[in-house]
Amino acid sequence: MYKNKITQALLISASLTVAATSFSALAAEVPEGVKLAAKQELVRGNGTEVASLDPHKTEGVPESHVIRDLLEGLVNQDGDGKTVPGVAESWETTDNRTFIFHLRKDAKWSNGDPVTASDFVYSFKRAVDPATASPYSWYLEMTTMKNAAQIIAGKAEKETLGVTAVDANTLKIELESAVPYFVMMMGHTTMKPVNQKVVEKFGDDWTKPENFVGNGAYVLDKWVVNERIVLKNNPQYWDNEKTVIKQVTFLPIENQVAEMNRFLAGEIDITNELPNEHFRRLQKEHAEEVTIRGNLCSYYYGFNNAKAPFDDVRVRKALSYAIDRDIITKALLGQGQKSGYFLTPEITANFNPVMPDYGKLTQKERNAKAKELLAEAGFDSSNPLEFTLLYNTSENHKKLAVAIASMWKKNLGAKANLENQEWKTYLDNRRQGNFDVTRAGWCGDYNEASSFLSLMQSNNSSNDPKYHSKAYDSIMEKALNSTSETEREQLYVDAEKLLAKDMPIAPIYQYVKARLVNPKVGGFPANNAEDKLFTKDMYIIAD
Repeated sequence: MYKNKITQALLISASLTVAATSFSALAAEVPEGVKLAAKQELVRGNGTEVASLDPHKTEGVPESHVIRDLLEGLVNQDGDGKTVPGVAESWETTDNRTFIFHLRKDAKWSNGDPVTASDFVYSFKRAVDPATASPYSWYLEMTTMKNAAQIIAGKAEKETLGVTAVDANTLKIELESAVPYFVMMMGHTTMKPVNQKVVEKFGDDWTKPENFVGNGAYVLDKWVVNERIVLKNNPQYWDNEKTVIKQVTFLPIENQVAEMNRFLAGEIDITNELPNEHFRRLQKEHAEEVTIRGNLCSYYYGFNNAKAPFDDVRVRKALSYAIDRDIITKALLGQGQKSGYFLTPEITANFNPVMPDYGKLTQKERNAKAKELLAEAGFDSSNPLEFTLLYNTSENHKKLAVAIASMWKKNLGAKANLENQEWKTYLDNRRQGNFDVTRAGWCGDYNEASSFLSLMQSNNSSNDPKYHSKAYDSIMEKALNSTSETEREQLYVDAEKLLAKDMPIAPIYQYVKARLVNPKVGGFPANNAEDKLFTKDMYIIAD
């Protein structure tokens, strides 16, 4: 069911070669007869404290949840994941290499200044500028935007980026290769604009509430670190008249049981997730509030390929094989997650992977093969493998880490020492390679397999496992330069086969998104597989 909707979204985005003028207004559409509550305020659990609210300095999902309300890019998504207008009210291309975006004339920053094409030129150049040190600069290289790769590598000036303000309301973007899904890619957090005057005046402090200027449906009102982020509606937003919710609060709750209890007490309207051990009870006793849907994300463990003994493929394969994925998905999670043998989720549009050989074995056969591989690598009862498993602070991540460490101990005699770190520290250490094995998750930045598979390219700054393979890079380069959907599909299958052979990561499961949602929250997007929730599209129903 999800795949059909996602495929439809991809086809719609890829085929937008003429002006996209047929879309309706984007803000909350309240059905006739629905009575709205007098108090239009929403409270959301957000999982953890955000590392930053600067779209060019972030790389995580918690940050994107908040930034999505504060800043608006060229395009957005609707409740079904379809690409719809944002600041750009229409766009066109004749060759999928040069794109013209027409910006709405009533788009304004929260300080009243108009949002112009020059704002996007400045922001895109800022994102690729090595001086910005954006952890997601590689994303612009993925778009094949002209000179992005050379600028990021320090071989060209940022002024040479293929983005031009034709006039105040017309933006031209030039690519080096045809990318039929390029418009879809413009919905990503890194492609959000920032206000040049404010950034240059305040530097990194521009995201403080007293300095913040955005162009989204909401503005930053309060930010109490490790307690809450409060946003209030932006009167300057072009569609503010139809934005029903006036205030949204994000709570950084890392303990899922505490989040659940606050929801049940009426303090939270939408949770970030559910405590695994309470899922079946909640489904039984609070069926109306439990929502589950497919999610374009993969959960995996990354091995430090640049560090012994994880530079040995036999060690990596042994640890991966010894993970009983069915126990994790059926016994520990049990919400509909699917055992993972690929980096790319199978619900991804136009992706039909081939099950690797180890995925066809029974778990008993995998365990035997794992033990054999580890022994070949020099580890046995007289010389047991010992290492550290890093994960970000979360009760759900901890439970899985404990379970997997137990599998490794039982099946291989290997000892994993668990280490949890708060989100920002965890991200920093992962990026710097300060880990043996690390928990990781990846959610699609757009609905196409390259959004996942590009992660393992040598030149990707988010390639934390430090997997460097010329063969893999070659496959992906061909895929990214191909305009044939059939050829790309085959190349993506080839890339997954190589990942199964080299095992730089151990895929564990494919996500579903399970959370608690107050039935009074109207307009909650039921079919957005990328979990892109826009507060402006929601409303609170009266009792």
